[in-house]
Amino acid sequence: MENIFSIIKRPLVTERATNLKAVANQYVFRVAPEASKRDIQHAVEQLFKVKVLGVNTMRVRGKFRRMGNAPGSHRPGWKKAIVTVQKGQEIKVLEEGQ
Repeated sequence: MENIFSIIKRPLVTERATNLKAVANQYVFRVAPEASKRDIQHAVEQLFKVKVLGVNTMRVRGKFRRMGNAPGSHRPGWKKAIVTVQKGQEIKVLEEGQ
């Protein structure tokens, strides 16, 4: 991929993501579905100036949702990346309270 801002969509701040940050120095991002692990690694290293040790990715299937009396439809699927950062480094953008 050509643009690092098109690879990393946004950070995911959930209870599980906060626990991963505290315990294993891992950060969770929503990424472009066509991004590879290597693309994600380079984008995080360039954006946040940290050393990435590993990247795990998964595709999240869209949930079935209904609106009122309509038959319903599926929300679009998306891709999640869990990035492991070198010990002693952290990503400052993901601070709570922002």
